[in-house]
Amino acid sequence: MAKILIVDDAAFMRMMLKNILGSNGHEVVGEAADGVQSVEKYEQLKPDLVTMDIVMPVMDGIEATREIMQSYPDAKIVMCTAVGQQAKVLEAMKAGAKGYIIKPFQAPKVVEEIGKVLSS
Repeated sequence: MAKILIVDDAAFMRMMLKNILGSNGHEVVGEAADGVQSVEKYEQLKPDLVTMDIVMPVMDGIEATREIMQSYPDAKIVMCTAVGQQAKVLEAMKAGAKGYIIKPFQAPKVVEEIGKVLSS
């Protein structure tokens, strides 16, 4: 069972991910609504994995990924992206993200990607 931090500015997206992850044996230890919160929560909770939305207010997911990776180079971050944001996904991977999942979330794909990143 992995401890997961969910970062998304949309509450219902966080809820969807929480349900998918929870019903597949993972524990959601925290939630954040923007990049600044995600960095603070990461430091507090030290989760095994973060699901990080790319487009958020205050600080976007790419910038937040950079910040987390700077202090925690072993962090496992999976980006959440809408279809057609390939350029942003590539930028996030360069920033240190280990994988990505596409919205709207499909439970099997989410579980598969999270499992892959956790075991890497």
